[in-house]
Amino acid sequence: MTPKKKGSSAKEQDPAMVRVDRSADAGKVDQSTPLVPIIRTEDLSVSYGDFQAVEDVNLDFGKNEITALIGPSGCGKSTVLRSLNRMNDLIPTARVSGSVHYHGADLYSEKIDPIQVRRHIGMVFQKPNPFPKSIYDNIAYGPRVTDMKVDNMDDHVEQTLRRAALWDEVKDKLKNSAIGLSGGQQQRLCIARAIATNPDVLLMDEPCSALDPVATLRIEELMIELRENYSIIIVTHNMQQAARVSDRTAFFTVSIDEDSGDRTGRLVEFGATSHIFIDPSDKRTEDYISGRFG
Repeated sequence: MTPKKKGSSAKEQDPAMVRVDRSADAGKVDQSTPLVPIIRTEDLSVSYGDFQAVEDVNLDFGKNEITALIGPSGCGKSTVLRSLNRMNDLIPTARVSGSVHYHGADLYSEKIDPIQVRRHIGMVFQKPNPFPKSIYDNIAYGPRVTDMKVDNMDDHVEQTLRRAALWDEVKDKLKNSAIGLSGGQQQRLCIARAIATNPDVLLMDEPCSALDPVATLRIEELMIELRENYSIIIVTHNMQQAARVSDRTAFFTVSIDEDSGDRTGRLVEFGATSHIFIDPSDKRTEDYISGRFG
């Protein structure tokens, strides 16, 4: 770690460090703020065939917080994210060990239905992927296929689109194809579709990587609004985005086996975003955030 001068912060000493330009609402926690976990991983490891993608991840994800997963490509961020709602089950060669607990329940227990897991832990992917259906049917799809009890589907669709800050833009064209929406609108529709089954956790895998800066800002504002009712876990390569929207940040890196050359993702450090970006405990974290590697 770079030595600090008396009365100066690490951020002031190192001009390469990311400037933490936070919104007024983001970053409400600091290192002393208690974390109330909604999801907990213990010794989580994931492999694909003989390839060990990530190993021994121990993390608590806070209720009504935004947690960012950052790190270089190939460090296992998205693999960990997909493990939290059992999306890795869809990959035949994937093997998961350790545990993932949601409200205290082991999500990988034989008694747990993965479809129900995904109803409670929704997911938004890197590129907008609306169904080739109407805007209305994109929202109604989840409640219908999961036999979710909805008193009035029209009201449910409206309220869901309002929560995703999209209703005013689409209320007069609900029967139109969702494919005709702009990229930013499509991603907000995908967020609406994910929350239509009333989950309490929302996973986002680089949700803004395919969007322009204006659409990205709208998604970030939406995440902060949604945090009041949902716990959000986001994978991002955008350091400024992680600094702006997240409450806590987990930094992953890659370890390389000297003999085989195999690359395995590992968790390096986890803490309040203000701590991770301004005064990280591990030099590898500082080197990555400042752009010295990755």
